[in-house]
Amino acid sequence: MRRLLPDTIFARLFALIAAGIVVGHVTTFLLLAAFFDRHGPPPHLPPPHAGAFPPLLPPGLWIGLTVQFIVLSVAAWFGARFLARPMQQLAQASARLADNLHSPPIDERGPDEARQAAGVFNHMQRRVRLQIEERERFVAAVSHDLRTPLTRMKLRIENLAENYAKQKLRDDLAEMSDMLDATLDYLRGQAATEALQLLDVQSLIEAVVEDASAAGDDVMMTGTAEPLFTRPLTLRRCLDNLLANALRYGHRAEVALIDAADELVIEVRDDGPGIPPDRLDMVFEPFVRLDGSRNRATGGVGLGLSIARQAAQQCDGRLTLRNGERSGLVATVALRR
Repeated sequence: MRRLLPDTIFARLFALIAAGIVVGHVTTFLLLAAFFDRHGPPPHLPPPHAGAFPPLLPPGLWIGLTVQFIVLSVAAWFGARFLARPMQQLAQASARLADNLHSPPIDERGPDEARQAAGVFNHMQRRVRLQIEERERFVAAVSHDLRTPLTRMKLRIENLAENYAKQKLRDDLAEMSDMLDATLDYLRGQAATEALQLLDVQSLIEAVVEDASAAGDDVMMTGTAEPLFTRPLTLRRCLDNLLANALRYGHRAEVALIDAADELVIEVRDDGPGIPPDRLDMVFEPFVRLDGSRNRATGGVGLGLSIARQAAQQCDGRLTLRNGERSGLVATVALRR
């Protein structure tokens, strides 16, 4: 059976206080009833009938008990909300932190316990952010420094005689260069802190589709969308990666806009082989490539979907994948309004 109230701190506090109020009033009523039963009703009231229940009490007492019950219930409601609000704010901040490390800190106000919990949470958020930024700087520095020996290797390979091994070395260096470029792009996306702006998403997608069509790709767009607040460059990076992924494996792509009052859904569909259902979540991990139709031979280094999901989260949205009804892959970006 479903609960009448949600199992929250607010509901528990309010239920506890309300139960105390009810017990207090019932106890008062029973004591007064016992008193009047022993000593009789007040002189100005007529005697009650035999066995009558509840006993006849003064109207002023009934009014007082009723007003007291209403006032205490309202005070319990607002008191429970006030006491539960710090925990609600902490839970909301934790949910935001899971999606965006650069989310604003919690206001350190309220009772001592609430201020202490908010301060500890803000300190933890700063430490986690510093550790991730340090890791990003380290990997970015290593990736950048590797370009120098790669360039020297390319120059030295060109001095070798043309043979099978020389072409293989060229392919390996090109693959290493692509991996470095994708890694730097991934790390730049993690460090990006673009401000929110009111964006005409429909015009943005029309521009993306037009650029792809001008390059000779088979891309089409359907649907319309109202503007919303988001991060334009970050959303463009997300759509570029999804479109490139769809064209690489499906050779054609369709971008569909599905607008609603609470969110905007952008679907990128292709006609490729799709992804096994048990590996739909795995492909979001960095440098993960699937064997078969989605392997290294078809291009890519396994960061396209990771960058796209990261960008969608920074736009306060979510990216999910599903296989089409007949064939292909459907990438869905849902942006909250």
